[in-house]
Amino acid sequence: QVQLVESGGGLVQAGGSLRLSCAASGRTFSRDTMGWFRQAPGKEREFVAAINWSGGSTYYADSVKGRFTISRDNAKNTVYLQMNSLRPEDTAVYYCAVKSGTTDYRLGYRYQYWGQGTQVTVSS
Repeated sequence: QVQLVESGGGLVQAGGSLRLSCAASGRTFSRDTMGWFRQAPGKEREFVAAINWSGGSTYYADSVKGRFTISRDNAKNTVYLQMNSLRPEDTAVYYCAVKSGTTDYRLGYRYQYWGQGTQVTVSS
């Protein structure tokens, strides 16, 4: 049974940093794309960042480019999202997800597995 468990969310002031982790279990994910999405209250889920299986290619939403960094450790089946210079508009539930292949990484419906989410709240 595949499981994705996010951690690291919390409350932080604007300008602060948080590091999210997503631990995957149930099978090997070393050949999959891993991504982060977020959903704010009253808004649709949106793509945040993705990383290919080797970690050699990373992709970001324009809204987080230069502030967030995605990375992965295949030996630990874990993906990370380092979030710096946080803004109130980054407040959302953050979800990690896994998909096979590297295409359509911005499309949530192409991901096969999802975590339960972790809340990130940025105060102004």
